[in-house]
Amino acid sequence: MRTFGRTVGIMRIVIAGGHGQIALRLERRLVARGDEVAGIIRKPEQADDLRAAGAEPVVLDLESAPVEEVTAVLAGADAAVFAAGAGPGSGTDRKDTVDRGAAVLFADAAVRAGVRRFVVVSSMGADPAHEGDEIFDAYLRAKGAADAYVTRQSALDWTILRPGALKDDPGTGLVRLEARTGRGPVTRDDVAAVIAELVDSAATAGLTLELVAGSTPVSVAVKSVAGN
Repeated sequence: MRTFGRTVGIMRIVIAGGHGQIALRLERRLVARGDEVAGIIRKPEQADDLRAAGAEPVVLDLESAPVEEVTAVLAGADAAVFAAGAGPGSGTDRKDTVDRGAAVLFADAAVRAGVRRFVVVSSMGADPAHEGDEIFDAYLRAKGAADAYVTRQSALDWTILRPGALKDDPGTGLVRLEARTGRGPVTRDDVAAVIAELVDSAATAGLTLELVAGSTPVSVAVKSVAGN
């Protein structure tokens, strides 16, 4: 088990939404540095992709699983990352059951399992009071409600990460990470790199951060916000 902020030892990290585009990148990165990673997935056919990334697949539907079952998966973990989402093509109902409901369930299970370090991959513009009738409006409300719920959990050392518009271009390793950045793009590679640093930095607990492409190396950016 690694103490946060150190560069030696092994952490066990459980990722909800383990087959997502950011999650797979994160899994490869965490495994490469020597961590043990489990990814929660809904579809058994996704398991081979997680194994290829070096992660342990855990088939579990966070829309229907009881909290006790999720708690069992989190038992013994050093950190948890919520990177799940209903995804493109889903309607307003699943924005609520996944982007909000599954995040709430995962947070509750982390508290029960005694997992303090908790990182949420949210979205820029997330706001429980966001107005509008489009599906993306429902998504921002769901993400905002989930974020608000997590930030009320005193038993969690939480960090909320809100990336800008996601791109599949190769990462640059250069970002802007602040409480408010203004809108902008960021690669999924760079989001994964920032999450990996956040997981290992308890000094960023209690922060809600926006992330876009920038000019600061990832590790420097995380240390900078941790020192504020």
